[in-house]
Amino acid sequence: MTTSTEISRDMMNFRLRHSILAIFPLLAACAHAPQPVADSAPVHGGKTNLEQIAEAPKLDLPNVALTDRLLYEFLLGDIAAQRNKPELAAHVYLDLAKTTRDPRVARRAAQLAYEARQFDAAVDAFKLWEELEPSSPLAKQMLLTLLLSGGKLQEARPYLDSVLQADPANAGRTFMSVYPLAARSTPDKSVVLDWTIEVTHPYPKVAEGHWAVAQAAAAAGKNDLAQAEIHEAVTLRPEWDAAAVFEAELYLNSDPQKGLALLKEFLDDHPDNKELRLFYARALLNQKQFSASRDQFERLLKSSPGSPDLAFAVALISMQMGEYDRAEQELKQALSGGGKEGNAVHFYLAQLNEARQNDAVALEEYRQVKGGEYAYAARLREIALLDKVGKYAEAREVLHGVVAKNDQQRVQLIMVDAQLLREDKKYQDSYQVLTQGLAKFPDNPELLYQTAMAADKLDKLELFEQLIRKLMKIAPDDAHAYNALGYSLLDRNMRIPEAMKLVEKAYQLAPDDAAIIDSMGWGNYLLGNLDKSLEFLKRAFAANPDPEIAAHLGEVLWKRGDKDGARKVWADSAKANPDNEALKAVMKRFLP
Repeated sequence: MTTSTEISRDMMNFRLRHSILAIFPLLAACAHAPQPVADSAPVHGGKTNLEQIAEAPKLDLPNVALTDRLLYEFLLGDIAAQRNKPELAAHVYLDLAKTTRDPRVARRAAQLAYEARQFDAAVDAFKLWEELEPSSPLAKQMLLTLLLSGGKLQEARPYLDSVLQADPANAGRTFMSVYPLAARSTPDKSVVLDWTIEVTHPYPKVAEGHWAVAQAAAAAGKNDLAQAEIHEAVTLRPEWDAAAVFEAELYLNSDPQKGLALLKEFLDDHPDNKELRLFYARALLNQKQFSASRDQFERLLKSSPGSPDLAFAVALISMQMGEYDRAEQELKQALSGGGKEGNAVHFYLAQLNEARQNDAVALEEYRQVKGGEYAYAARLREIALLDKVGKYAEAREVLHGVVAKNDQQRVQLIMVDAQLLREDKKYQDSYQVLTQGLAKFPDNPELLYQTAMAADKLDKLELFEQLIRKLMKIAPDDAHAYNALGYSLLDRNMRIPEAMKLVEKAYQLAPDDAAIIDSMGWGNYLLGNLDKSLEFLKRAFAANPDPEIAAHLGEVLWKRGDKDGARKVWADSAKANPDNEALKAVMKRFLP
């Protein structure tokens, strides 16, 4: 690390090698031609800081003798800056500026402190520069910017007033610049609002001032004030599309029809504003006004006929409206345009064919999705379609080629793999996949539940209960965990009172879940409460005509003497689910 002592030693060697006559021009150059204070845009004026510095008027300079001490400090400051020691350079130059009262040195000190991100020193330097060179607009602008960025709104106020008074014609641009600085630096949005109202109040005819107040009011949750102020801005500048959009946005959540009407009114007056028309089209889409939204996208497409993105948007809306033939043509148009990513188009062509129940074509389209954001979803749909026709091995082959991007996807792939094996009746293999996954993600609630259910299927009752109780601790509001253990005990006719407490807890957490309602019905049946049992089971079956619920409902109907009702429930369910084991077992018991 280079210290000030080392820099001083270098300076002594420097002085031994060079005469004062060689050094003096260097100091003059440093004093007269400093670097720009910042490369950010000025508050107003349209010129860069460098341009403004270059055009600065000649100054009345102090008559200060170049003593050895000053020479030493100039050298110290410049060598520190050259050796990438901005804090030391800024400190030295600020001391020099206070000593010499030279505006050029103050300007250089302000630059160094700003670049070193020393807020307090930069404020002091800019204040000194502004004091020594009061005619410099850049000094005021940068000081104003610095104070606002530091959240010192009231301290910045007189400098803002000075900037506004010096250039009232550019007051609108100034308000557009200073409001974001104040908003970002001050957490209390009500403070920002009050300050913005105060500084813009003397300029009632400046639309940007009302825009700034509207922005501040919206951020502070004062929507009525925001709506009134932005409306005033639009009235003052009726051609200002950004203000028109903001006014519409303020209404789209609370009164969407008014927000849409405002956008339409502005578009009627400015029909060639493509950006606003695109915003209007999207706003209509968000309000599920699909036909009107598509009309707007089509108008944009007519003005840009080669845009695959617009054709793609029109196609997706047609899909949403169920107009699949039209959507297919529009998707193919988007695909032929070449600009829209082909992977996305193939994905939606696959979705379209799935909606048409044309699974073979859908499968081929999913396979055309080779990468991009839709690749993962396409592989899952490809696996699902193969699973649907019983091609479990092929589905697993596809699955094992999928590269997960995060732990959520890794867990999902583990569970899909286990499901494929389970549907292929390879229960032990399915259990093995889940236990291996659980070893990697021991506290994942979904994996805990699925592994527990696989253990239950293999009659590993102790492990099943252990996993479910761990899940209850991790996710105490998981209704399915309580239901799984409670129903497992009921199904085995074990610890019935405890099982009912678990099922009742699940029912409290999820009273509309059909599986849990079924468990309540079955538990009451085992307790001999047939009427209550029938009530629960009818509710469960109405919510979800699952074959296992049908098996339970039929059995209770039979026990209550309604054998015809039981036969009908079983027969109807068996027709729809001919391979269900629970249904076949109950029918075998009662209908030998």
